[in-house]
Amino acid sequence: MTDRSAHPEQRCKRVGDDMTRVFELFGKRWTGLVVAVLLEQQAYFADLRRAIPGISERMLSDRLAELSAAGLVVREVDAGPPLRVSYRLTEAGRAMEPALRELGRWAETYLSNGGGCPERFRG
Repeated sequence: MTDRSAHPEQRCKRVGDDMTRVFELFGKRWTGLVVAVLLEQQAYFADLRRAIPGISERMLSDRLAELSAAGLVVREVDAGPPLRVSYRLTEAGRAMEPALRELGRWAETYLSNGGGCPERFRG
């Protein structure tokens, strides 16, 4: 086992609270994709489900509830019949667009090799 007293403290800084909160929300599967769809336009639940292949109704409902609780998504009920529920991003949710677009550009450059970083960028 390594002697911890020999390890400089400056190299072991904790992750900041802000970054922790971001990844607690956006580190969950599907969350980023839900926001990405809503960046394009307001959408009904069924439209979101079709736009994100593989997501279950339960998971989509959970992610929308989490995003709503975080203040990033607004749920709006359209008077029926039929009763329809749509979702749109709040100002705070729309403010994520530059960061998500940049992540997309990063992925195009560094994860274009089937999800792995190409050899020329390693090292």
